[in-house]
Amino acid sequence: MLRDDELPGPDRLAALTRSFQADTGVPGRFSATGAPRELASAVRLALYRVTQEALTNVRKHARPTRVEVSLSYLDDELTLTIEDFSPAPALPAAAPQSGGYGLTGMRERAELLGGTLDAGPTDTGFLVKLRVPTGDGS
Repeated sequence: MLRDDELPGPDRLAALTRSFQADTGVPGRFSATGAPRELASAVRLALYRVTQEALTNVRKHARPTRVEVSLSYLDDELTLTIEDFSPAPALPAAAPQSGGYGLTGMRERAELLGGTLDAGPTDTGFLVKLRVPTGDGS
């Protein structure tokens, strides 16, 4: 079993984005704003897994010209967005019948933490947005 300090978390999101770019040839950018702080292991893992799944869905379902991953440390919540920019309308991310984790699993993970996950097409591609409360610094 991995110890909490070995669980993947926000410190590995830039590497996930770089790996996506290296594997697909699609430009990827990671950015973070706000003051990083200590997070509960479940929150750390959720940030990593949602990013991982969203990038997998982009790989499977979109033909993006670029992908942006953004993490914002706000006063009482974290906001993570994964957005692909595509010239044509994007297909919905991993449908439940695909056997993958998909949007349903990402939403369940968010809800377990008291957060939300919104996902859907935009005028320029597809956006996944995770919000997780951190009112007590967890």
